[in-house]
Amino acid sequence: MKALKIILALLLLLCLMHMPYGYYQLIRWAALVGFAIIGHDYYQKKKIPLSFIFFGLALLFQPLVKIALGRTIWNIVDVVTAVLLIILAFVGISKSK
Repeated sequence: MKALKIILALLLLLCLMHMPYGYYQLIRWAALVGFAIIGHDYYQKKKIPLSFIFFGLALLFQPLVKIALGRTIWNIVDVVTAVLLIILAFVGISKSK
């Protein structure tokens, strides 16, 4: 699960660069699947608030009904989400050792 969080964080940070439109479509699908998996994992671990956050992120990033927030706001969302993922990945590593 830690690797998934770090990979998603890196993919989201790459969104800050000017990439082809297809990359952003790929990220929407990857984020939908990744956040749903992470949300389900937290739900199974009885960490309900975190599961709701990740299910909400899955809905926000889903590619079927695009939410037009503008590039600046999407960049902020990407950075905040990437930071959250990295923090949770490393907090999980320190707790498991």
